Amino acid sequence: MRGRPRLYFSFRSPYSWLTVDRLRRTAPDAFEAMDLFPYWDPDERTGAALAGLGGEFHYVQMSRAKHLYMLLDTKRLAERQGMRMAWPVDVDPWWEPPHLAWLYARRQGRATRFYDAIVEARWGRGEDICLPETVRAAAERAGLDPDRAAAAPDDPDIREEAANCLYQAYLDDVFGIPYFKWGRHRFWGFDRLDAFLDVWRPATEGARA
Repeated sequence: MRGRPRLYFSFRSPYSWLTVDRLRRTAPDAFEAMDLFPYWDPDERTGAALAGLGGEFHYVQMSRAKHLYMLLDTKRLAERQGMRMAWPVDVDPWWEPPHLAWLYARRQGRATRFYDAIVEARWGRGEDICLPETVRAAAERAGLDPDRAAAAPDDPDIREEAANCLYQAYLDDVFGIPYFKWGRHRFWGFDRLDAFLDVWRPATEGARA
């Protein structure tokens, strides 16, 4: 199969965090071998740009019952993976700052370092990653200019790139996170990682051989 797999991830989702962690343990070169796309609830400005491209945001907000279930479920999964988890409290979150800062980090060649820093802040320490000071601290740990990282939502070029990421998600029918797409294959959720690996790894190992 031609082309590279696409991985849609979100700093908001604990399932994305847990899946990506297990993916990288299994395939340490995953970030280099895949095309990564951040996925988040867009604000009005990004949403308007997405609509201007002809796209929509497929994700539907979860119910309180589902949220409570997810809290217990992800804690159980984290313990199984031997990971320490601090559940953050999101109060009127604005998801552009961490996700657009990741786009800035990618331009600087430090996407992986920033990814690790921001997920540790959110899931390791329970910090509010939508706050500018949290983004700045993660950027510093990643070796980035903290002010430019925190100002990513004000950069028109990064805003355009952000809308294009969500538009590609729309074209790929992404409705939840994490989400893998490779050719005609689509895999959604933590419990579909093995199914994705069963398809992708044999093919990549055969290509290397």
